[in-house]
Amino acid sequence: MTTSENITASDAGTWRLGDLTVNRMGFGAMRLTQHGAAFGADTTPSDRGRAIGVLRHAVELGVNHIDTAAFYFSPLRSANELINRALAPYPEDLVITTKVGPGRDHTGEWAWADTPRELRGQVEENIRQLGRDHLDVVNLRTRGNRSIAELFGALAELRDAGLIRHLGVSNVTPEQLAEARAIAPVVCVQNAYGIGAADGDALLRLCGEQGIAFVPFFAIAGQGREAGTGAAESAELLAVARAHNASPQQIRLAWTLTRGSHVLAIPGTGNPDHLTANVAAGALRFTDEELTLLEGLHLGKEGE
Repeated sequence: MTTSENITASDAGTWRLGDLTVNRMGFGAMRLTQHGAAFGADTTPSDRGRAIGVLRHAVELGVNHIDTAAFYFSPLRSANELINRALAPYPEDLVITTKVGPGRDHTGEWAWADTPRELRGQVEENIRQLGRDHLDVVNLRTRGNRSIAELFGALAELRDAGLIRHLGVSNVTPEQLAEARAIAPVVCVQNAYGIGAADGDALLRLCGEQGIAFVPFFAIAGQGREAGTGAAESAELLAVARAHNASPQQIRLAWTLTRGSHVLAIPGTGNPDHLTANVAAGALRFTDEELTLLEGLHLGKEGE
């Protein structure tokens, strides 16, 4: 497994979210609060000191883009509050991206924000938990193909009021992205994407054409989603991993960064060794032959 401590997040290159420059290798906080599947009823809280150590080491490794949300919590642990405890006062170059739309009550039950007032409450809750006076980037997480104009417009008003610096969208269709861009600038799109998710290629290309960051989630987990990795890997992908002395997870992560200079990575973990390996993946470089092979896997042409 490639884990050189000499590799930092800057080895993956940089991109701009509006007027904010971030290293393309970032960190996702979803897995920070528990052991086991995120949001699962049978998860146990993570060790507080270890989680704080992971966050601090991420910054030491050059990570300056952290993705989080107020609904990232488990019994006894909140991702936002761990970030606050670990990193405040925040480094000047640190960009914290959060998302609103989904919400969870104190029991963990899901409740979506369906009105501008509820959405504002979620924005204010993120600000309180993070200990800030505004949020760097807020993504509106959507569900289904319905219009997002009212809710995205509400976020645009909060941006004008100074509570939000930049706006993004998550789990969207090209049509919803166009709807949002007609209201206010969009600096990033967060959608599920990785090897084998070729249905996301069109939106990825569209973001590149429009200068919008494309930020895949579940790039490593794939169909495992909140539960994480676990599916057997193909012989072809394993061969590429062996050639680089890397893990299959590192290959999947590094591959997403080859899809365009506008693609950012936000792998999440509560394990310090996995953190180092994830950051190291940003320095992997594939041969043309390897890229062709991985493209075939992505398009479902395994073994052809």
